[in-house]
Amino acid sequence: MSNQRNHPRTLFRCRIRLWLPEGDELVVHTRDISDGGVYILIDQQALPAGLGLRLKGQVIDMPIEAPVVDMEVVRIEPEGLGLRFVRDEA
Repeated sequence: MSNQRNHPRTLFRCRIRLWLPEGDELVVHTRDISDGGVYILIDQQALPAGLGLRLKGQVIDMPIEAPVVDMEVVRIEPEGLGLRFVRDEA
């Protein structure tokens, strides 16, 4: 598999709250982050996700409230998911 990333990844472990389309919330840990997205560590049983699934996420445990961002599942692996940040197209 070739590396098609546009942004360098940085190892970064933190907790992130995810809001699923049906309204459920999950708190998971990140593995790494880049300007383009984040990789979350999650049991596939906890989030049966498909490519293209849209989520909202927010880093928690910060000294100030982090913004809520839109994300899309772009990679599914046994240990977690690759999420791309969805930017406003305006």
